[in-house]
Amino acid sequence: MGENASFWEGLIYAHPTCTTWKQEAEGSIYHLASIFFVVGFMGGSGFFGLLYVFSLLGLGFLCSSVWAWLDVCAADIFSWNFILFAICFIQFIYVTYQVRSVSFDKEFQELYSALFQPLGISLTVYRKIVLCCDAEVVTLEKEHCYAMQGKTPIDKLSLLVSGRIRVTVDGEFLHYIFPLQFLDSPEWDSLRPTEEGIFQVTLTAETDCRYVAWRRKKLYLLFAKHRFISRLFSILIGSDIAEKLYALNDRVQVGKGFRYDIRLPNFYHVSLPETPTVKSSHHLQRNSPRQKLTGVTNCDTSRKQ
Repeated sequence: MGENASFWEGLIYAHPTCTTWKQEAEGSIYHLASIFFVVGFMGGSGFFGLLYVFSLLGLGFLCSSVWAWLDVCAADIFSWNFILFAICFIQFIYVTYQVRSVSFDKEFQELYSALFQPLGISLTVYRKIVLCCDAEVVTLEKEHCYAMQGKTPIDKLSLLVSGRIRVTVDGEFLHYIFPLQFLDSPEWDSLRPTEEGIFQVTLTAETDCRYVAWRRKKLYLLFAKHRFISRLFSILIGSDIAEKLYALNDRVQVGKGFRYDIRLPNFYHVSLPETPTVKSSHHLQRNSPRQKLTGVTNCDTSRKQ
């Protein structure tokens, strides 16, 4: 304890004290370096935040090196500041290369800005998602079918980028699919990874459409490697299915002007004037969310009378 106490006492009391302070201020280069340090540490996160931080800190260390070389004439101070400048410069080059490597085509950039960026998804994660679909946007011409009822296998997951898709069953209209909505989220949700199935609805392009498609097996491999991406798609698909259910809910009636409400299945709300009802559709995909509402018909309300 005595040795430790003497060490701390020597560190605190035995060091040389400043008897006289330097009257003149340091040169402008020193103060410029300090300004760069203050502004540099105000940088944010992400690629562009890192570019901001490393560029300003690098300039600060460079100015400190020049100050140590010209004014202080201290080799050790110059060496350390120059080494730190070199590290910041290398980091700046590395981050710049990463930013260039994650650049996308215009449609993918717009998709990121509209759907993934608001969720806080980084460009590196988004790049993995884009590479999984081979960075390709598919064109579907007007009145061409994306899927045909009872014929097209469920082997991919697609997201509409532009245009409008009409969903029908047995020739009867169900709902529309708009940009930034999945084309086949109910079908995707109805199958396990090892199961296979076919579409029980027909999807037809009402306008010229563009969509992004992920192959089923390839996307599941991506989910297995990156659990975060799996949870992200689970949230997006769940939200998309909910929107489709509510779109179908507006078209379903249960007789005598009463409207079926999927939020309160045991109660009915009085609807506005008579609207066409959705007829029962048969052979829908097992557990498909579309089945839950398209299977609802005009019910017998004698129990409630």
